[in-house]
Amino acid sequence: MGLNRKGSRLITVDGTTYRWRVRHRPTYAQGLCWTPLTYAVEAADGEGPGTTLVVTTDQTHPGNWLLAEPGSVRPEHVATGIREARARGWEPARPGSPFLLDRSAGFRSPY
Repeated sequence: MGLNRKGSRLITVDGTTYRWRVRHRPTYAQGLCWTPLTYAVEAADGEGPGTTLVVTTDQTHPGNWLLAEPGSVRPEHVATGIREARARGWEPARPGSPFLLDRSAGFRSPY
């Protein structure tokens, strides 16, 4: 199953187009600032479901319930994450389990 087109954005990195999305509502742990913000990426022009990249950031979710300073995911962050995941072996066209990329070093709950 692919990413929902609604709320997702397109980005082209090194000639390949990807679709990426931040979950609109935080998970319970993200809402309480226990875990950091994540976003998902997949190839946009694939002919079938491929492997989804799930990137864990070092920021709090913008919809957290504790009114902590929210983080943001910018296109340059997504491009850097995609390049790092590709270098570590992520193959977006190959079906399989999600590829997890943890970039949360330095995340500290503000509470």
